Amino acid sequence: MKQTLVALFFLLGILFGVFNGAAAQKPVVKGPEGKLSYKITLPEGFNPNTDHCPMVILMHGIFASKNINPTPALARGLAKAGIASIRFDFDGHGQSDGRRQDMTIEKEIADAKAIWDYVNRLPYVEGVGLLGHSQGGVVASMTAGRLAAAGIAPDGVVLIAPGSVIKEASQGGKFFNARFDPADPPEFIRCLVFMKLGREYLLSTQQLDIYGTAAAYKGPVLLLHGSRDGIVPMWCSERFKKTYGDLATLQVVEGENHTITRHRKEVVASTVAFFKKVFGK
Repeated sequence: MKQTLVALFFLLGILFGVFNGAAAQKPVVKGPEGKLSYKITLPEGFNPNTDHCPMVILMHGIFASKNINPTPALARGLAKAGIASIRFDFDGHGQSDGRRQDMTIEKEIADAKAIWDYVNRLPYVEGVGLLGHSQGGVVASMTAGRLAAAGIAPDGVVLIAPGSVIKEASQGGKFFNARFDPADPPEFIRCLVFMKLGREYLLSTQQLDIYGTAAAYKGPVLLLHGSRDGIVPMWCSERFKKTYGDLATLQVVEGENHTITRHRKEVVASTVAFFKKVFGK
């Protein structure tokens, strides 16, 4: 009898450990290429079991990751204002599954939608915004448009130096320092020595309807663009402003570059002020 009780308690201990461990594990979010690595930043003192707050989905640029600024700085700034955020690595970037060489904008939109679905299942989230930097700005704008067309638009969108020039670069056969035949690109090109872009990316990007897709979103938009951005030209943000019309505000950050290293506090402050207004905080 004693051995039976010991065995029973031992079994219960194993089962409890299994279930308790499973409950503590981070939920898996999957994109088209596999698991997406993400990090949620909550306001200080926030209890997800009893409290509620809005959340912003942060999307990094090409060849970047969730842990490369300005994304972490934006997450911290939003948290101080009582706004949660989730930043993630697109497939093939950072700690997410997949190869960067296999990346396409459509796959990144699918990644963003997978994160959107996950965020909207979180019981403590009330209101969701999107933010994208560089190529992430293209993805955020097109994701917002797709969601709006489906009747589930985000509450607000911030685009920081949105890199819509990727279409013209792919059409022109010059991407960063790499040159190629746009009609018949190779299996991959090397950008900035080590970074690979695949043939599928180069061909599919030429056909993107970036502004037409983005235009379906009819909510508030903030465009932030550095006056000294040497990678994404100002006309990208100006074209987005024209697309959104009175729904959007274009703020030129004097002296700022593409990587947002010179006036990061100003960019973060403008982003936070925008989302506080959107969410009524």
